[in-house]
This record gives sequence, structure tokens and C-alpha cells, in this order.
Amino acid sequence: MDFIKLASERYSLKKYDGRRVPKDKLDLILEAGRLSPTAKNLQNYKIYVAESEEALAKVDQVTPCRYGAGTVLVLTYDTDQVFTYPGGKYDSGFEDTAIVATHIILAAKSLGVDSCWINNIDPDQVKEVFDLPANEIVVCMIDLGFPAEGAGPLANHTNRKPIEDLVKYI
Repeated sequence: MDFIKLASERYSLKKYDGRRVPKDKLDLILEAGRLSPTAKNLQNYKIYVAESEEALAKVDQVTPCRYGAGTVLVLTYDTDQVFTYPGGKYDSGFEDTAIVATHIILAAKSLGVDSCWINNIDPDQVKEVFDLPANEIVVCMIDLGFPAEGAGPLANHTNRKPIEDLVKYI
């Protein structure tokens, strides 16, 4: 699929039919994440796959935004494996993981799998409920799956500001 077409058709699905993503497609989606660039190629992220009833119940415990998805990813980064930028105020952890998440979401769409970036979470609660290591920071969760009957993008999905309002040449 043409990338611009893919980007224009991708939306955050908020009503899944409950099916898990087939392993062959999930493997390709995860591989797209693995191939994502990270600062200094540190590959400082971790992807946790929640598909069991127990794991999905934990997802439901930490967010109202599973929307019936049968596969949910939890993305974190290791605070011990980040590049600290000049000035020492910021490090690469969050942005590296966001790049991985973006690759995952776009790869999923290219394979006919819909997604939703879940940011309606308390990262510390997610960490506690899933018993994640102390040195990991939760960035987001991602629903993956297939639309339930009648599902679709929000009514304003295609509303976009003119490029002139968003891009300035300096």
C-alpha cells in the first residue's frame, strides 16, 4: 500500500471484535518495531504482549481503553539504557519507544490490523499491576485487532488543518 494512503486511512479503532491478532501477523508487527531506529542503536525498549484472559483482565484494570481488543501491547523503556542529550535535561527513552510504537501501528495497518495508542493510563499503576522491573518506564499501550461490526473512525477523522498552519519554513 502507498504510504500516504496508509497514513490517511489509519485511525484509532475504538471497537474491536475480540479476536487476537494471528501469530504470523503479530510476528511481522513486532519485527517492524524491532527494526525501528533508536538513539545510538541502544534498543532500550521492551514490548510486552498481553493476550491471555489474565493479562487482558490486568489491561482492563489499568485502562478503560481496551475497547474489546484481543491483543494489547505494553511498551516500556529501560532507564539504564538511554542516551542522555547534551545539557543533561532529556534522554532518548520516551522518543525511542514512541518511534517503535509508530512503526508497530503503521505496520499493523499495512497488514490489515487496526490499532489504538492507549495513553489513558497511569504508568506507575501499569508497572505495578504487570510487575514490571523498577528500571522500566511505561510509555504507552497499544490495542491491536479487528473492527467490530459498525466500527469506524471518529466523525472528524478526516478533518486536517491546512499544511500552511502546521509547517513553517525558517
